[in-house]
Amino acid sequence: MTVSFKAAVIGTAVALTGLVLDASQVPATAVPSIAALAWMSGSWAGTTSGVEMEEHWTAAKGGSMIGIHRDVVNGLTASFEFLEIRQASDGVVYVSSPNRGPSTPFRLVEASGSRVVFENPTHDYPQRIIYWKDGRDLRARIEGAQDGKLEGEEWRWRPATLK
Repeated sequence: MTVSFKAAVIGTAVALTGLVLDASQVPATAVPSIAALAWMSGSWAGTTSGVEMEEHWTAAKGGSMIGIHRDVVNGLTASFEFLEIRQASDGVVYVSSPNRGPSTPFRLVEASGSRVVFENPTHDYPQRIIYWKDGRDLRARIEGAQDGKLEGEEWRWRPATLK
């Protein structure tokens, strides 16, 4: 091994060691931004087992996205939910208010591309809310423990137009 080659190897090792040391001092991941959820915005609709479902999300602006969900059965509203996703100083929070009931917050715990997961482990049910894009469709799932068993329910909506 020549002297210049040894020097290059030692120099590279020193540089890599320095990179490893510097990498350990990199600050924690930044607070997620609500802008990363813009793919959820729009009007979505679907029908399952005679239940006409619709969900609408505003654009990610002003630190929030506002949503509504409605289920219609036999021409009558069976249930509805007011929704908000808001930017907080320490992350993103999904807030659900079903059927004029109290609001429940769920914290964003995972965001990757076009999939998000919100959790509230202290809520009775659900403890987890998941949204993801499946091609053109928007899908959602709620899940959590009920009576000691993992339960869940899923929805699939296609892009819709308001009438």
